[in-house]
Amino acid sequence: MIEVFITDIQNKVQANHILSKIQTETADLKINFDLNETDLSFPCGHTILRIEGGAINSDETIAIVNEQGFKCQILEDKICK
Repeated sequence: MIEVFITDIQNKVQANHILSKIQTETADLKINFDLNETDLSFPCGHTILRIEGGAINSDETIAIVNEQGFKCQILEDKICK
């Protein structure tokens, strides 16, 4: 299973902090970030959190990211202008 989220995480330091928090809860998942940002505001301007593994708890992942002060949503199909 693969789940893709959008976040407002800005840099590698923040991403690594979130990564360690998520892996503490779910060590068997493969997690990576794409920190290519845009000039648009969230949610159209965002970074990508991608999680791959057997059982992904999306609500738990969103809660972990939110608890660290960042926004996080499941990536939806939409066009931003």
